Amino acid sequence: MKPLVAPFLVLPIIALLTAAPPVAGQAAARLDAAIAEHTPKVTQLRHQIHQHPELSNRETETAALVAAHLRALGLEVRTGVAHTGVVGVLRGGRPGPVVALRADMDALPVTEATGLPYASTTRATFAGQEVGVMHACGHDVHTAVGLGTASVLAGMKADLAGTVLFIFQPAEEGAPPGEEGGAELMLKEGVFDDPKPDVVFGLHSNPALTVGELGVTPGPAMAASDRWTARIIGRQAHGAAPHESVDPVVLASQAVLALQTIRSRNLSPLADALLTVGIIRGGERNNIIPGEVYLEGTVRTFDPEVQDLVERRMREILDGITQAGGGSAEFTYERGNPVTVNNPALTARMSPTLARVVGEGRLEQLPPMTAAEDFSYFAQRVPGLYFSLGTTKPGTTSGGLHTPTMIADDGAIPVGIRAMTSLVLDYTGSQQR
Repeated sequence: MKPLVAPFLVLPIIALLTAAPPVAGQAAARLDAAIAEHTPKVTQLRHQIHQHPELSNRETETAALVAAHLRALGLEVRTGVAHTGVVGVLRGGRPGPVVALRADMDALPVTEATGLPYASTTRATFAGQEVGVMHACGHDVHTAVGLGTASVLAGMKADLAGTVLFIFQPAEEGAPPGEEGGAELMLKEGVFDDPKPDVVFGLHSNPALTVGELGVTPGPAMAASDRWTARIIGRQAHGAAPHESVDPVVLASQAVLALQTIRSRNLSPLADALLTVGIIRGGERNNIIPGEVYLEGTVRTFDPEVQDLVERRMREILDGITQAGGGSAEFTYERGNPVTVNNPALTARMSPTLARVVGEGRLEQLPPMTAAEDFSYFAQRVPGLYFSLGTTKPGTTSGGLHTPTMIADDGAIPVGIRAMTSLVLDYTGSQQR
């Protein structure tokens, strides 16, 4: 995690913890009982989803499981949204706002090494290669929390003020090459059209937090993530005659170092940007200077103006270095997920709810992360709040997100259900009845 150096954007959580709408004793007891009733079933479903993970835009079995569960609860259900997405609508018995809850369903091309009794042994094809598939980002937990929240709120339908829109999203990790997917495609296909939500809530597994802890970041919470590629074009020659070449390896090496000066010499020390060169590929033989070298990487930013400056300077640096050396560059820059911004007013309003759910001192204010999330598209349309769910069992360790040893403990599921349910009840005023 990399903090955003902009103190005016960070609202201290302590200052936000004004009195949340109180939960009456009987209402709290009913909520406890409902969560306890539904947790075993959705935990079982979580194990099933974890053991049979599916890659982005291929979540057919997961989607069928989700749709069947929502239909059994009596929700209005739409399937096939953005390929495999599922949308459920729960209309409460009292008038009120529309609240959207988002859970993502896709897994990653990672071979699991957790030793869990329900570990994945699934294999699939990704980018033309056979790979292991694993829920290494906790989306199985997110789906289970969504299903559990739907189960609890469906049992409170008569007293629920307003409508809840459950969004089970495919392809959060990115659609396969040549395909569309994820939150952006769900919005294109009208997921927010009818009913149109007033707010949207989402959560993400966080192995850096223990079960029973939550985390929130007011304002910009996760970075915009862009992808870039470059072909450094030179002139091929024998390795014994470098003077007859335009060596793209040398030009690429100079470019990699020069690109890092954007952060240190073109941006304010108070601005945040991260430029990564993830791939350098060129050459076929040790005694041949190749004709070209391929570069690929990412850029992560929190400010659109910084994003624009980085793209412009990258183009100038690549063109300048290659032209000075007698070569040329072909450069592409693709904008990806925008910045995920937690609406400040909504964060201030709902943080007391999250604090109440986990108890005193267990709601952490987290610095912004340079990871990216396509929840950002939803939060651009309506005020959004995206928070972290602690998933590591106290006294144990877990690998990080996107690693083969990432373990999310089942104990996180009822905490997530309580958090999501409480956000809905408090935002809609249903707790006041």
